[in-house]
Amino acid sequence: MRIRDVLNAKPAGVLTVEPTTPVPSLLSALAARGVGAAVVVDDTGSVVGMVSERDVVRHLHHRGREVLVDTVGSIMTGPVTTCGPDDEVDSLGAVMTERRIRHLPVLEDGRLTGIVSIGDVVKTRLDMLEAHRDQLEAYIAG
Repeated sequence: MRIRDVLNAKPAGVLTVEPTTPVPSLLSALAARGVGAAVVVDDTGSVVGMVSERDVVRHLHHRGREVLVDTVGSIMTGPVTTCGPDDEVDSLGAVMTERRIRHLPVLEDGRLTGIVSIGDVVKTRLDMLEAHRDQLEAYIAG
């Protein structure tokens, strides 16, 4: 299965923020959308980083409350590993596990078209395994 198939099963849209976005605004946007990460884009729309709740917590632990008056650019992770819509789910699962990445922006012709989380990959793999099991049971039952 390809990433394009995963994206087609998800609601459209990706939360993006700019590096100059204040951290409290990021937190409000994450909470409002019910997501754990945002793609950081520059003023041309190019992906320059990722920022997650985990990034905020780590910086809060190390720097204290001052992180809450800072910008996303100071806490984001970059450069970003990305994928394309024609990449295989299985191969991305391995990449995400090896690199300890929880979110991958999906780029098509250099343009952000979606985001895939490790949860999306796991759900897709489970759905595929269930479909295979059903096929085997049907085959055995004759």
